[in-house]
Amino acid sequence: MPDLEKVVHEIAEEMRAYEDRGRVASYIPELARVDPKNFGIAVIAADGTLAAGGDCDRPFSIQSISKVFTLTLALGKAGDRLWTRVGREPSGNPFNSIIQLELENGVPRNPFINAGAIAVTDVILSGHAPRSELGEILRFVREAAGDDTIYIDEHVAQSEKRTGYRNIALANFLKSFGMLENPVENVVGTYFHHCAIAMTCRQLAVAGRYLAHSGRNPGTGYNIVSAERARRINALMLTCGHYDGSGEFAFRVGLPGKSGVGGGILAVAPGQASIAVWSPGLDEAGNSKLGRIALEKLAQRMKWSIFGE
Repeated sequence: MPDLEKVVHEIAEEMRAYEDRGRVASYIPELARVDPKNFGIAVIAADGTLAAGGDCDRPFSIQSISKVFTLTLALGKAGDRLWTRVGREPSGNPFNSIIQLELENGVPRNPFINAGAIAVTDVILSGHAPRSELGEILRFVREAAGDDTIYIDEHVAQSEKRTGYRNIALANFLKSFGMLENPVENVVGTYFHHCAIAMTCRQLAVAGRYLAHSGRNPGTGYNIVSAERARRINALMLTCGHYDGSGEFAFRVGLPGKSGVGGGILAVAPGQASIAVWSPGLDEAGNSKLGRIALEKLAQRMKWSIFGE
């Protein structure tokens, strides 16, 4: 088995030298100010060994990576009834597309595109006040990471609220098809805030451990979800976690992963490790450019692809 710490530090050094780092998400003003030179990586293995490098302790906006945690919570509340509200197929369209939603009668293709995540957020609200449900989401992430310092970046949340016209339109579209039970403003407000959760690579890697170990957090010994549910979440991460770049990510990296336009990616090597990378510059599909390259190198060197060595 290759030396994990050595591999992680090598990759962090290699990423430092890259010149083409993609472009930051300029349509969210707070994210547009993030330095694209940042790069962080953290990997926590099954035995608890944590290897990290680069800007691994700098908090960043996890954005759509939060959808993994809200999906977990929604499945806990609604079980398989959730799949009457949202599909399980790749979209093949940009993450904020409205066209597919109209053609398919208001049923989002999957829980990771924006419309799907808004529908999932509605399920979590279940008639409760947004503040209390945001508290539940934040508690869940903190418990998974074992770190009470994780917070919601209010500046990012307000920045999204001021500029999130497309997401508000998607929510109104869902409401027009009877797919939202709660008021649109409550749903999108909750959605903007859980996307604005700020975490470091270390925190995110630890928080994702339950997906790498059949629903169990090996750090605490507690089951967060059933093995079957963890397997299904991983399947959706593999097929839908990078929007219309999901096929390319599966081809090159070969691991379940979920990206966010803040430049983070949470990836899972089942039975082996939970991995978080962060580089704010994005590719054309809205996924971290260096993050994907770093994960491809890591999977190759550690021989972690789910498709074989």
